Amino acid sequence: MGLVPAITAGAGGFQLNLQGIRQLAMGGTGTALTWNSDIIFYNPAGMADLNVWEASVSALAIMPGVQYVKDNYSIHAQQQVFTPFNVYVGGPIRKTKNKVAAGIGIYTPFGSGLKWDDNWQGRYVTQEIGLQTIFVQPTLSYKFSERFSVGAGYVIGYGNVRLRKAIPIQDANGQDGSARLQGEAWGNGFNAGIHYKLTKKIQLGLAYRHGVNMRADFGTARFQVASSLADSFPATKFRTRLRLPGVASFGVGYRPVQKLTLQADVNYVMWSSYDSLKFDFVQNTQQLQDISSPRMYQNRFTYRFGLNYAFSPKLAVMLGAAWDESPVQDGFVTPDLPDADRMIGTGGLAWRPVNKLTLTLAVEYVTTQPRKGDYSHEHFSGTYQTKAITPGIGIAYDF
Repeated sequence: MGLVPAITAGAGGFQLNLQGIRQLAMGGTGTALTWNSDIIFYNPAGMADLNVWEASVSALAIMPGVQYVKDNYSIHAQQQVFTPFNVYVGGPIRKTKNKVAAGIGIYTPFGSGLKWDDNWQGRYVTQEIGLQTIFVQPTLSYKFSERFSVGAGYVIGYGNVRLRKAIPIQDANGQDGSARLQGEAWGNGFNAGIHYKLTKKIQLGLAYRHGVNMRADFGTARFQVASSLADSFPATKFRTRLRLPGVASFGVGYRPVQKLTLQADVNYVMWSSYDSLKFDFVQNTQQLQDISSPRMYQNRFTYRFGLNYAFSPKLAVMLGAAWDESPVQDGFVTPDLPDADRMIGTGGLAWRPVNKLTLTLAVEYVTTQPRKGDYSHEHFSGTYQTKAITPGIGIAYDF
């Protein structure tokens, strides 16, 4: 009997490409051009192009919606709001003849969650899941010439996850049992890149974010069942590992005229690292056994495009679009994250009210086509559709 739902923290809906408000407004592009200190996430090599020290802070509000339909049954997941944030500080080590830049980023690359009604049809698969991550990345960049630079950062990752589902064992009142799992995890990795100015109008970027292997050793599992079965479902600890995917990105930036900038990125996301989900309970019983569930995610591409048009030195508008391929194969579509190919539209504006201060606003809209999915491991199927809107605000200050 599987007691815990899938942690689909590696799926498209949990990967947050929201690490810079201007970049978000431009379809999530950001590998080739240095707009501000947010480049620490997108391509550490570009930090060498910062002429002054800058601090950038952003906050967002993700408002996802998921609908499940099967035959004459239809239900929406409960409305929730998730608030990822990002902080970046970076700049040149020396003011003159500078070749070295340093900085640090604190950002939330994975997160969000899903909550269904307690008595919905899929309650034995999942009722609620939530994930939050915070990465800290100290970074260095070196400029070999006016055209070529490299950069790298060391990543320390923290995460916490909570899971809840019903157990198909009723008490004397006909109430289902329940399982609640919660844990904290740590991991590490790196982010590296190169940046090259091909011409005065064209710049290229190549970056690689290594997959972070998150490790939880002291998660807690608690069960609510009929008193006669309490010994079969003891409160216990668990261990698990989750390899968040690595991402390779190639970007092109092009300024055909002074006021217009075009960007395009291609991300190759290495989801195949998430081939199974395992939970090792410290205390086992005949009813409570260790869990190993296949996921078999596949590597996928994301294609991004964006533009920035500067009406004046103080005001610019941004537009963007993206196509994000789902890593979830048929037969592995789960109701804790019913993933599908995602169509993304973005927009925003940047305003510089006074010297050194920039305010940026952006909004992202994500939708999928209805996907009929089957989760063979739990013999659960249905049709899902996901939509989400994410507004965000950012403030940047030059020192």
